[in-house]
Amino acid sequence: MSDSRSLASSVFQPKLRMFYNGSTEVNVVRSDASASVAIAESAAYEAVGDVRAAEAETAPLQADERPEWNRDLAEDVIVSVFLELTDEAPDFALPEGVEAQSFFKRGNIAVAEIPLVHVDKLQQQSGITEVSHVSLGEPLAAPTPVIAAAEPEAPPEGRWRFAAVSDHQGGKGVLIGLIDVHGFDFTHQDFLDENGNTRFERIWDQGGSVRDAPPMRPGERSYGAEFRREHLNAAIAKGNELGIPAYELEPQSQMVQQSHGTHVASIAAGARGVCPRATVAGVVISLPAEDLERRTSFYDSTRIAHAVDYLIDLANELGMPVSINISLGTNGHAHDSSSAISRWIDSALAEPGRAVTVAAGNAGQETPQSAEDFGHLMGRVHARGVIASRGLDNVIDWVVFGDGVSDLSENELEIWYSPQDRFAVELRPPGGAWIGPIAPGEYIENRLLPGERGGFISIYNELYHPTNGANYIAIYLSPVLDPKGVVGVTPGVWQVRLRGLEVRDGVYHGWIERDDPRRLSRLGPGEAWSFPSFLADGSFVDASTISSLGCGHWIIAVGNHDEAGSRINVSSSQGPTRDGRFKPDIAAPGTEIVAARGFVEGDDRWVAMTGTSMAAPFVAGIAGLMLAINPNLTAAQILGIIQSTARPLPGADYAWRNDAGFGVIDPRACIDEAARVGRKTDRTQQ
Repeated sequence: MSDSRSLASSVFQPKLRMFYNGSTEVNVVRSDASASVAIAESAAYEAVGDVRAAEAETAPLQADERPEWNRDLAEDVIVSVFLELTDEAPDFALPEGVEAQSFFKRGNIAVAEIPLVHVDKLQQQSGITEVSHVSLGEPLAAPTPVIAAAEPEAPPEGRWRFAAVSDHQGGKGVLIGLIDVHGFDFTHQDFLDENGNTRFERIWDQGGSVRDAPPMRPGERSYGAEFRREHLNAAIAKGNELGIPAYELEPQSQMVQQSHGTHVASIAAGARGVCPRATVAGVVISLPAEDLERRTSFYDSTRIAHAVDYLIDLANELGMPVSINISLGTNGHAHDSSSAISRWIDSALAEPGRAVTVAAGNAGQETPQSAEDFGHLMGRVHARGVIASRGLDNVIDWVVFGDGVSDLSENELEIWYSPQDRFAVELRPPGGAWIGPIAPGEYIENRLLPGERGGFISIYNELYHPTNGANYIAIYLSPVLDPKGVVGVTPGVWQVRLRGLEVRDGVYHGWIERDDPRRLSRLGPGEAWSFPSFLADGSFVDASTISSLGCGHWIIAVGNHDEAGSRINVSSSQGPTRDGRFKPDIAAPGTEIVAARGFVEGDDRWVAMTGTSMAAPFVAGIAGLMLAINPNLTAAQILGIIQSTARPLPGADYAWRNDAGFGVIDPRACIDEAARVGRKTDRTQQ
């Protein structure tokens, strides 16, 4: 799995170094499950084929059987990366010989899709102080709302009318932007105006191909398919004439029944939603269900960066303020706003007339609610502890799922701690011996463990991360990614031992990066899954489970308020951030919310869903109404108004809470306060 190539420079994120120092064939297989690695539909794609087919008959590799990999196909493996730049000049260009499939830049951060084999050229570029750090995009988890079994009636018109429509015109003149998955059903009655035309101005389908890619700014390269209002309305007219759904005439790459994106858009800006007269635009993040489609696609945080800029550029073109909702999440990075995507969005929010709302996440559940409930396992993503002094240690128990299931995904644990401290790390596989210690500045990369289901491990102990100065440890548990047969990670409890070498602060936080739980194929008598690992009892800490996307300074992070129970929903993720800031900011209705059911025919056009995915667009809609009244509000002002007008839960005070934020949103108070901003009374003559 390793070869003679090396990419050990601190310019590069450990995961990127691990991928680069792997083989082409391994990375082709890796692209099945990795959000930031893709394989071109070319000779490499065809040569490897369906890697799952031979699994049941393939014997696992032994430690002395490392294969000789074919290097001829290396340029077919593409990675999606953030480039941290030291030179903000607008004429920054990638090094000669690096051909990017897409390229975007905001301030001193750029995102690009480049061949993995050319990553070393960025190291050469760093020698002239233009690139200070390169990292892969962080994987986006598929949303997991709870969908009600019952078929609800259409919600009443005007259910969310918090002030006279004349005050805010129902959001008229405001763009509501949605960044989501599963496609947007632009034909649903909730998005049609009085003439039967859609209120969607644009849909950028990042995984699409039936329309041209959207035009971008000079020097940038785009992808996907852009549907414009005229395309969509022409399809509606033709569909009515032919008696077929208009979305079949303008097909998106994802058109999932009970579409998450359609439901979220309906809450924020449907005719029965919060902003019923707003202009609507959507970006469909490519998150294919099929393995072979995932192999050729990206679904990581770089795509969020592209989408945010696309919606802002559209708002500027239309001359409108914009409120953007992101009901997706990731656990990557340090949960302190220093990640590239957090800084990208914060930079975008420096201009007035913009707001971004993010779902806090659904990782707050501590215990099962019933015998069949496994939701709490999805939430066991965070560990926190204190090493009291030098020479002492703590152990984190990290569980890889088993019991007849083979985990064919890569599992990742990041541990962040103070730059004042020095920790060594050891790792013990289930039933095995301790590996290490790995001291600060040391690493193990792509080491094959012995045994039938050993797998590979990589451990990096890094000092002074370039974006926040913190120390961090990255541990990866990888299956044997052999095209002849993938062998899953050893199931059971993996133990991570941290030992204090020098301790001044001693506090550490760890987060598991999530996989989408999905069945891959049969594997002998068992089943093959990409399944999230989780922390065992005693290691899991339910605080600070908020998605790292919600940790930005000016992002509005939203928890799920269960209105019927007058409480925060048990699944809603909690704060604070790693650096102790108050996130989430606010809670909003997110339990059993009835909204549009996408891509279905007949009368069954509504569905109830539960999750922070439903709470966030409610707040995005309120931000849209605030911008309709006062289009010059900044993101900081909108956030301040929402916090200052929040209502405490029953029995609580005005203090911030790790699940509810500053309380439950008060829509009317937000609208009234937005109207007051900028008004001043002159008392000098009194």
